[in-house]
Amino acid sequence: MDLVFKALADPTRRELLDELFREDGQTLSVLGSRFEMTRFGIAKHLKLLEEAGLVVTRRRGREKLHFLNPVPIRLIHDRWVSKYAEPWAAALSDLKSRLESPMEKIFEIYIKTTPERLWEAITTSEIRSKYQFGNTFTSDWTPGGKFQMHNVKADAPLGEGENIEVDPPRRLVQTMTALWGEDVKAEGTSRITWEIEPVGDSCHLTVTHDQLREGANDQLYGGWPMILSGLKTWLETGETLTTPGSLMYA
Repeated sequence: MDLVFKALADPTRRELLDELFREDGQTLSVLGSRFEMTRFGIAKHLKLLEEAGLVVTRRRGREKLHFLNPVPIRLIHDRWVSKYAEPWAAALSDLKSRLESPMEKIFEIYIKTTPERLWEAITTSEIRSKYQFGNTFTSDWTPGGKFQMHNVKADAPLGEGENIEVDPPRRLVQTMTALWGEDVKAEGTSRITWEIEPVGDSCHLTVTHDQLREGANDQLYGGWPMILSGLKTWLETGETLTTPGSLMYA
């Protein structure tokens, strides 16, 4: 967390994060045009944000796009914001995020575990329920196979989709249709990609949620920081988070 606090201490870096919050997936040139600073200076700030895990990059042809990764900030929240303050913090956060209209969201986190154990935590229903709002998943986890998301407190499936790619323990690509409300049903199908990369005694996990329409309902992707911080907590400590959001359906 030291790198996160160091990165957030600089006002220019905070403004860069604000720009990516406003519009995700920007190039260095576009970001630089909004600041009275050299391209080299902006690049140095972005590098520090990448090192802190607050920004992730993806190549799209010849362009290098920068995306905001809110997971490190969520981990700080989980450590120091009490469960009693959670509803107030969440309400303010939701108010701001409703102004956002992303097409693609990328979430990145490092977890001290093995690729095999991380894959098991993603694809085992009993484990998944410990960090994803008490929800369970039924699937044979084969390419072309279907999956459904359930909860004991719901009378019908909360989501469904298809496994597009299944490459254990490295990569899982799925389509996803949310079913827990008429507002999210109307959003149609999006895509979720899990990518696991071993790094020393840990794993670098990247979750990309894309094929979202412009201005998509933030219920579709807003829970990822909490889900991934819960996954990290469970794999590294064996404990589950007790924030109201984590217990929403449990």
